[in-house]
Amino acid sequence: MATEADEKPMGTISNPFNIRDETPTRQVGLRMTIVSRLQRNNFDRKVAALNVTRSQWAMIAIVARYPGSTQRSIAEYLEMSEASAGRLIDRLCAEGLLERRDRRDDRRARAVYLTEEARPLLDRLGAIATESEQKMFAGFTDEEVETLLDFMTRIYENVSRG
Repeated sequence: MATEADEKPMGTISNPFNIRDETPTRQVGLRMTIVSRLQRNNFDRKVAALNVTRSQWAMIAIVARYPGSTQRSIAEYLEMSEASAGRLIDRLCAEGLLERRDRRDDRRARAVYLTEEARPLLDRLGAIATESEQKMFAGFTDEEVETLLDFMTRIYENVSRG
């Protein structure tokens, strides 16, 4: 017995949102997953010319937002293990984009900061992010984006409770 997928020619792109037989909440969940993946993939393609991986640009963005953070807190922000965060920080330090500094309040911990060499890369990543956001929210009013933000915040709070 042939399925609907079997009847479609190979290489044909169909609308991933053609999920009308699902409940509205299921449709929203599926669409959030698809939109998130598309947005990440589009951003990855745009930053590939900068020779930066998703992990690297995420790390650079977190350190820029929270300068002086410890490896542990950076790992928590990025939802990765401390060991993985440490290896990535080491790699970016070796490339001259991050630096570790001693902390006065805790001799065991080291603070992580961007270097001046990272600033042009961070500026370019920011410009790419702004361009991506403009494309994503084309046709939306500021009020609609604020409403969506409120909804997404509520969804995040519900999901983060486990």
